[in-house]
Amino acid sequence: MHEELRAALAGLLDGLPPKQAAQAVERLIANYRGSTPTDAPVLRDRADVAAYAAYRMPATFEAVRAALTAFAARVPDWSPATHVDIGGGTGAATWATAATWEGHHSTVLDWAQPALDLGRELAAKNLPDTAWRRQTIGEGLTVPAGTDLVTVSYVLGELRPEDRRAVVAAAATAAQAVVLIEPGTPDGYLRIREARTQLTEAGLRIVAPCPHSDTCPIVPGQDWCHFAARVNRSSLHRQVKGGSLPYEDEKFSYVAATTFDATPASARIIRKPQLRKGQVLLDLCTTQDGLQRTTVTKRHGTHYRQARDASWGDDWS
Repeated sequence: MHEELRAALAGLLDGLPPKQAAQAVERLIANYRGSTPTDAPVLRDRADVAAYAAYRMPATFEAVRAALTAFAARVPDWSPATHVDIGGGTGAATWATAATWEGHHSTVLDWAQPALDLGRELAAKNLPDTAWRRQTIGEGLTVPAGTDLVTVSYVLGELRPEDRRAVVAAAATAAQAVVLIEPGTPDGYLRIREARTQLTEAGLRIVAPCPHSDTCPIVPGQDWCHFAARVNRSSLHRQVKGGSLPYEDEKFSYVAATTFDATPASARIIRKPQLRKGQVLLDLCTTQDGLQRTTVTKRHGTHYRQARDASWGDDWS
């Protein structure tokens, strides 16, 4: 799906005046990095939507794919037949879901018709079994009973608190599995933490990234849980973002929960492993002991080789 998405995005800004595209991107950056709860769509017109897709879709796709991959690893015998992407906009999370599982039907819900229209255009050749439906995202939202998977990516930060809670409640009430993704900032983590509590109170089990469904051991204000996904920049991506490097790392926070039995990892690596001479330092979130640092040395044999190959966000046992 990565190459198919890149091909679909190619030429997206053709015919759009550079100044107009730049202004749209600047406003979207301000919304993405700021705190802008609203009761109106962030994407207002075709120029906004085209700029957003060029600017954010590759990174959103990779972050959501990373979260879904971590979740799928814990439920290897499960796959969704139905998927609802709440606030899905141009469909990045739906592309990521298609990169993780096959044979499902997706429905993208969003309140911005221009985003839905462009999303449908981009997905026409690759995601034919997808419905695009205009829907207010907030209080009053419902998800069809029996939905297998609900994704909500980079949306909660745009919502007022009451709408945020309503969206999470709608997902928790109807779906077998819920995966929520937010920017990997302290505020994004706090929104995920709040939603995580709401999911467990609704009876769902946390499957990833946490190794348990108990209270998160991180002290808010002192640290935050987040991960990173590598994004290979296309020429269009570099043009819109004004960057010169061929890649960037998208930081994100997420939680995945289910209504069915699933076994989370016994521990997860929550920081980039530190490679030292003859040893690897791993910062872990564990089932029994909360946050801890473990040192793996050459004396550990196979574990040492595994530690040297391990990445931030991987399971650890």
